[in-house]
Amino acid sequence: MDMLATPGLGTQLRHLIELLDGGLEDIYRSNGLDYRPRFTPIVMALEETEHLTIKSIATIARISHSAASQTITKMTRLGLLESIKGEDGRERLIRLSPKCRSLLPKLHAQWTATQIAADGLDAELSMPLSQIAAEAISALTERSFSLRISQAHEQKGTQDP
Repeated sequence: MDMLATPGLGTQLRHLIELLDGGLEDIYRSNGLDYRPRFTPIVMALEETEHLTIKSIATIARISHSAASQTITKMTRLGLLESIKGEDGRERLIRLSPKCRSLLPKLHAQWTATQIAADGLDAELSMPLSQIAAEAISALTERSFSLRISQAHEQKGTQDP
C-alpha cells in the first residue's frame, strides 16, 4: 500500500478544517471583523451568562482546557474578553468585553449564514458531513483512537514503535 499516494485521515481532516475555517476567516475579514472561527464556541458559551471559569467554558464549548485557555488568551489580547478575579481571589473568571458584545449582531448574522452554507454543503454530499462528524465524535468518545491503534497493533501482532 502506497501511504504517500493517499493522504491519511488526519491530513484529510486538517485540510477540510483549513478549507472551512479559511472560508470563514475570509468572510470575517471582508466584513471588517478581527475574529477567528475558533472564537465562536467561547463567545456562545459566554453570551448568556455574566462570567465563567475557563474550565466551565471548556466544558460548555466541548473543547480541551488547554485549547480554551489559549483561545481565551488570544481573545483577551484582541479586546474581545475580559478577565476578572473570582470571589476568593484565586479563581479567574472570563466575560465578554463591551467590544465583543457590540459585535454580537454581526456575529449572529454571520453564524446564521454559516449554518445555511453548512446545510447546503451537507445537501451536496452522499451523507451529511455534520452527521458523520457527530458519529465519529460519539464513537471516539466511547473508544478512543489511541485504544483503537493499540488494538490494531495487537491484531496484527506488531509492537508499538
